[in-house]
Amino acid sequence: MSASLILGGVKSGKSRLAEQQALDSGLTVSYIATAHAGDKEMQQRISHHQQSRPSHWQTIEEPLHLAAMIQQHNHPKHCVLVDCLTLWLTNLLLHQDDKLLKSEIDALVNTIKALDCTLIMVSNETNMGIVPVGELSRRYCDEIGLLHQQLAQQCDSVILTIAGLPHILKG
Repeated sequence: MSASLILGGVKSGKSRLAEQQALDSGLTVSYIATAHAGDKEMQQRISHHQQSRPSHWQTIEEPLHLAAMIQQHNHPKHCVLVDCLTLWLTNLLLHQDDKLLKSEIDALVNTIKALDCTLIMVSNETNMGIVPVGELSRRYCDEIGLLHQQLAQQCDSVILTIAGLPHILKG
């Protein structure tokens, strides 16, 4: 049906915009959460997000196999909201299997090409500053930048959210 990518910095309003779009779709919503609660602060962030979502939305926790989960909910009368690609990519980068990153990204891109559902993906735009000092941080910035480029090519709409204001880049 359609795919959207909503980018923005931390606390830019991207999740709120994505959730509003999902509500406005009038479709059955499945919310795929990619976060892993590794510490108390992250648990609080996750809890805040959970409380802000409508209770009738189905929440699925999937930190790695995103494409497979989207495929399970790929129905014409369905909206799948993924929040967020930032944490999903981090989970893949930190995984023991080095090949998982490429295979999961390829699977996601291919899934978008064959959508029946409405898909809304949220991700942090982190590459508007300096090149990080640490090797893992640089690799993350490279990988998220490449991922955003691949997804933007496949998506019908791409929005950059700044200070709660959506800036339409595509669509």
